[in-house]
Formats: sequence, structure tokens, C-alpha cells
Amino acid sequence: MNYFTHLECGFCGKTYDKNKIWNLCSECSKPLLARYNIEKAKSEFKKEMLKDREKTLWRYREMLPINDLKFKLSLGEGFTPLIHASRLGKEVGMKNLFIKDEGLNPTTSFKARGLCLAISKAYEFGIKEVSIPSAGNAAGAMSAYAALAGMKSFVFMPKDVPQPFISECKALGAEVNLVDGLITDCGKLAAEGVKKYGRFDVSTLKEPYRIEGKKIMGYEVAEQMLWKLPDVIIYPTGGGTGLVGMWKAFDEMEKLGWINSKRPRMVSVQSSGCAPMVKAFNDGKEFAEPWVGARTIADGLRVPAAVGDFLILRAIRESNGIAVAVSDEEILECTNTIGRTEGIFAAPEGGATLAALNQLLKDGWIKKDETIVLFNTGSGHKYYNLWK
Repeated sequence: MNYFTHLECGFCGKTYDKNKIWNLCSECSKPLLARYNIEKAKSEFKKEMLKDREKTLWRYREMLPINDLKFKLSLGEGFTPLIHASRLGKEVGMKNLFIKDEGLNPTTSFKARGLCLAISKAYEFGIKEVSIPSAGNAAGAMSAYAALAGMKSFVFMPKDVPQPFISECKALGAEVNLVDGLITDCGKLAAEGVKKYGRFDVSTLKEPYRIEGKKIMGYEVAEQMLWKLPDVIIYPTGGGTGLVGMWKAFDEMEKLGWINSKRPRMVSVQSSGCAPMVKAFNDGKEFAEPWVGARTIADGLRVPAAVGDFLILRAIRESNGIAVAVSDEEILECTNTIGRTEGIFAAPEGGATLAALNQLLKDGWIKKDETIVLFNTGSGHKYYNLWK
């Protein structure tokens, strides 16, 4: 069983029936969030129950929105290692530095978490065709879980993404459409297909369930750190679902009685070539303006406009966090540093978190005795061109 009760708009608060198919809020076109009967869960779902469960995100199934576990799709996603990065920590002068290595997920990125839940829910609803605009990793993950469910999958990608992303989707049975433009242009074309053919849209935060898979990163960090959250989480931000999801998870866990009220300061990292969240944060805005001329070697950060911008900015501010932009040169250098010190072939998005840490240490915003978690959101294997 689970404790999923309804959906709620993250902006205006309008509620929706959990047993119907929804995308965005019908009133304000903002993202919908899954809500749970926390009081009932608190009395019945104890963290001690996790002890002998499977080492996947499904170990927290009571706080996930799949009503019937026969529709649960799994390739072994989640419960990725939280590595004490002692050699890297020594290099930057920190004893309590950790890396959550999401590159070890199926399809080699954290996107497997969100698409696992989105496609499982679509499967439960009887949906036959799914569609996604993507910079790469999300498309691969959607294609994999759609294949597992026997669904048709339609992918819309910028034509200049690294070839391994395209090859992966084709190998997994997706129909791949390459677009001359950015992910926002892909989104427009994908939306046309959704409208014309009735496909289900699993764009970032345009459906309520990807975030539920991503939030489990927060549950895992808490469990892996023995229910004491770190001082700071540094997270690379494109669409921002992971950051928003973890912030949601911390609230749920506190209400469940699993953690106390202490929260990590959330750091959103973007490339200086595409930094709409950083600009909006620094300008004190609630929403971010679309970034013009987005360019970066980290394809997952090349998102000029995020549907959940206000949720990202809310989480940063409520946590007393910050938004940071780093250059592509720093990203590549720091990706190599992670590899050289910790043996992790990180995606450039992961390298961006170390670049942000270096900047925040230099500024004194992070102290060397604090406990820090960097998120490497994917594997560097699909970005082989960066090391030619």
C-alpha cells in the first residue's frame, strides 16, 4: 500500500483527483505535486522497516504514487553510493566531503529515477505512447522504461547533443527526432505531437510523477547519513526536478518523524553560459526569465527556461542557500579532478558541483569543517568528445 492521496498545484494550491491523468494545473499552468496522508504514514511506516528491503528507490514505496505494485517498473534504479571523498576532500581541505554518484543508475544518470516513476504511473494508467523533449539523459531513461512497459516512445533532442545519447534511444526502440535548436524548441515540437496524437507528455515538471522518483535522493542521503542531513547539498540544475524533489522529501521525512528540522543549505549550480536561476536568484525574482543564447558543454545544464523555476528558487531561499554560475573551463577541470582523486568518471554536470564548492570555499560561504554532499548526476561516458 501507499499513502498517496491527491495532487496539488505547487503554486495556487488547487487539488486534483489522483486517479485521473493530469499534466499541469488547469488554473495557472504550474506543476502539480503528489501529496500523502502523512499522519497515517507516521503511525504505520517506520524507518526501521527499511532494514531488509531491496536496495532500490522502491524501498520507500509507501511514499511513492504507484497504487498497485504490479505496475512497478524497475531496472535497479536508486540507492546509489554516497562516497566519502577523502582524497578529493584532502585536496580542497575538507574532511567531510561526500559524492552521491548517480552515474551508477540504469542508463547511467539520475534521470532513471524520475522516468522510472513517470513511466510506471503511465503504465498504471494504461497509457500506450509517451513523449519527451530532452538534452539526452532523460530521453534515454524514458526510452528504457517505456521499452520495459511495452510502450511506444517519442524523443525530441537538439541535433548537436553527443551521439551516444541518440544511439542509446534508438537502441531502446524510441523514435528519435533531432531538432535544430535548444531543448525549449524540442519542447514545442514535442507538444505538437502530444496534441495531435494524444501521446502522454513526460517533460520535466509537466507531469507530477518524475519529481517523486527524484525526491528519493533526499530519502537516501538521510538514510545513508544515519538520518542526519549534511550542512550543504550542491546540485547541478537544469530543469531542477532533483533539487525540488529533495526539498519535498526533507519536509515529508520531518513530518514522518524520521529527521529533525535541520535542513541543508541548497546550492543550485548552473553554467555561466546558461544561468537563468542564478540571475533570478540574484535579482530577487520569483520566476526566471528565459536565457538567450544558451551554451555549455554540460548538456543537462543547457535549459534556458524551467517550468518549475519558482519551486527551485523557493527551495534555495527557504534553505538559506545560494545559486552559483561556473564557467565551462572550470567544469571540465573539476570533472577531471574528481576522476583523478576519486576514480569517478563524472558527467560535466557533476564537475560543476566541485567548481561551485571551490568558489563558495573561496568566498567563505562554506566552511571547511562543514559536511558537504556533491551530486554527480551522471556518467562521463556519453560525453566522450570532451576528452578527444
